[in-house]
Amino acid sequence: MRIISSVSEMQSYADSLRKEGMTIGFVPTMGALHEGHLSLLKKSIETSDKTILSIFVNPAQFSPSEDFGKYPKDFERDEKMAEELGVDIIFYPAKEAIYPNGYSTYTIVEGLSDRLEGKSRPSHFKGVTTVVNKLFNIVKPHIAFFGQKDAQQALIIKRMITDLNMDIDVVICPTIREDDGLALSSRNSFLSPEARKEAAFIHQALKEAESLHLNGDQNSEILIPKITDTLNSAPIARIDYVAIVDSETLLPIESTKQGALVAVAVFFDTTRLIDNILLTAVK
Repeated sequence: MRIISSVSEMQSYADSLRKEGMTIGFVPTMGALHEGHLSLLKKSIETSDKTILSIFVNPAQFSPSEDFGKYPKDFERDEKMAEELGVDIIFYPAKEAIYPNGYSTYTIVEGLSDRLEGKSRPSHFKGVTTVVNKLFNIVKPHIAFFGQKDAQQALIIKRMITDLNMDIDVVICPTIREDDGLALSSRNSFLSPEARKEAAFIHQALKEAESLHLNGDQNSEILIPKITDTLNSAPIARIDYVAIVDSETLLPIESTKQGALVAVAVFFDTTRLIDNILLTAVK
């Protein structure tokens, strides 16, 4: 496995792979790898000639009040996991390589970026789309892999690719969960034992909404209070939002009959977790 930190070296290596007719699969991450990341890497390894993993904790997607400074970092652990899995290249740039002195260019996907997470974290997706755009230009992938847990992020990246005429395919992989349903996230490591136990209420609430939907309760005005009540069963939970939206526009919808995305964000102490579930259309 090769580790590359230089932007120009990564671009040159990507060019050489493309000239050889190699298909490049790419998984962008902020490190602190877990089974969710590994599932994306496995899918890339299965379907691509070469798999590139990027590890870069992106300061542009954190607001001053968020947890950039304490975001978990353990490159040696991540390197070992990637090598054992069969990753070909880790792109591991320094902050200065991505945002050199005087940097002032940003990528913004309007509309989609203002909803759900965008309301709670107004500058978040500006940072996400900017860094992903830059990484695409550096790594030059044919296919990029993202997780369903970050459904809004994946939708925004797909819109950016379409709007900017990028020749990149996006593969969305299922959310990987713990035995009690908690979606894997690097931030789970911040949870106290009590908060970790209560965080399982998130998936429970989503699955209850799915069950109600499938059994005929498709009115959002019924489902949202049900989800809220279940989340409030966790004493230390503090709900940021519960939303039922169109899975393409992310706009609120009154009925889930034609399918919907149910998305939630919940604080447990100071740790903020997000999750979602896609409801299928019913006759």
